[in-house]
Amino acid sequence: MSLTLLVMSPPGQAPTPAHALLQEGSLGPTWTVVEGGDCRHLVHQFNAHAPNQVVLLGPALAVAESLATWNGAPPCAVTWLAANPGPDELSQLLDLGLTGWWPDAGLSAASLATGLALDGQRWQRHAALAQSLEQVQGQLSDRKYLDRAKGVLAQARGLDEDEAFKLLRGAAMHAKLKIGDVSRSVIEAAAWAEALNRAGQLRMLSQRLVKLAAQRLAGVDAHRARKLQDDSEQRAQANLDFLSALPQLGAQGEALPEAVARTHAAWSILQTTLAQRKSAAVLKQADDKADALLMQAEALVSELETASGRRALKVVNLCGRQRMLAQRLAKDALLAEMLDDGARREGFAQLKSEFEAALLELEMAPLSSPEIRAALKAAREEWTRLLSGLRFLDKSESRLAISRASEVLLEVFEGLTALYERSLQVIMS
Repeated sequence: MSLTLLVMSPPGQAPTPAHALLQEGSLGPTWTVVEGGDCRHLVHQFNAHAPNQVVLLGPALAVAESLATWNGAPPCAVTWLAANPGPDELSQLLDLGLTGWWPDAGLSAASLATGLALDGQRWQRHAALAQSLEQVQGQLSDRKYLDRAKGVLAQARGLDEDEAFKLLRGAAMHAKLKIGDVSRSVIEAAAWAEALNRAGQLRMLSQRLVKLAAQRLAGVDAHRARKLQDDSEQRAQANLDFLSALPQLGAQGEALPEAVARTHAAWSILQTTLAQRKSAAVLKQADDKADALLMQAEALVSELETASGRRALKVVNLCGRQRMLAQRLAKDALLAEMLDDGARREGFAQLKSEFEAALLELEMAPLSSPEIRAALKAAREEWTRLLSGLRFLDKSESRLAISRASEVLLEVFEGLTALYERSLQVIMS
């Protein structure tokens, strides 16, 4: 069996006794020695010659720079021939993947050949152990994802653990994938769906907060509106904190983190405006800031939907957007009456058209279940009540009906969004 030995040294390296031992034929018939030249070109020379082993000559610094190009995982045994190194130098080089060290003087050719063979065997054993460890870690990781995926599916469809496992196994066999990969996909899909839902809530909250502030100023269910406003502010902050901490954001480049940051900045401005003493002028200013937050939240939702790569999440986005439209229509109705704003009244038609079109699309979507159909029916009934209230904005009971209908619609679409989120078809997409 012939083994190729690649010898590398830094430019200007003075000859040492080791150079004579590394000449072709000196190490015996087992070794074919290739002189690779400058050790700074280690990777290039390795790729060119595909050696079984590498010998590096020269000072520790040059050896460290060469090994660093392999990020601590050389593809073969690497032996260093040099004068006695210090403990710190050896420790650093071992961390970079050095297999063994031998003195560059005082060795016979036979002794060096034996040392190189020992380093080769040591590297092979280490590589086998590393591969086994990686396999075990992979199995543990797969098990972790499998357990989490079974929990997601159990919650989504009320399955027990065995049924969820059979479903995952069947999906893996059908897709010709490992069950760990399918489980990881289930977890990732569920995480993206939650992120999309949270971002969608920010759209709704931007409008709800101003609606509730308008209710308080107009005396429409004011005590309850104050509590709901406090809860909404806490919810907005919690959602932004959640989105900022998402681990998958960092894997998407700069677009997603920047979208989250812009949304956070818009939220801070709205929060400051809402903290002022309530007046018609402050409400109008807050409404402008709410629209700025809405715009940034819409952009964030779009970025998340694109980054997730899962088109089935569109139904989650569509359902979540209905929450915002209901709140916006109720908010504009209150402000139109309070500020005597004809432009807002003219905008009702567009908002109603958007809500009605989305509701119809959801009613016709194939992704359904008895729970989803019942929730959509309840949404349709409450939507009719809200529309009825819009006809008589000058009446206090109508404004109260609009406010309450918008909250019921919010609750219904919160539940619907959760149903879509947990739906097996969405998760498995």
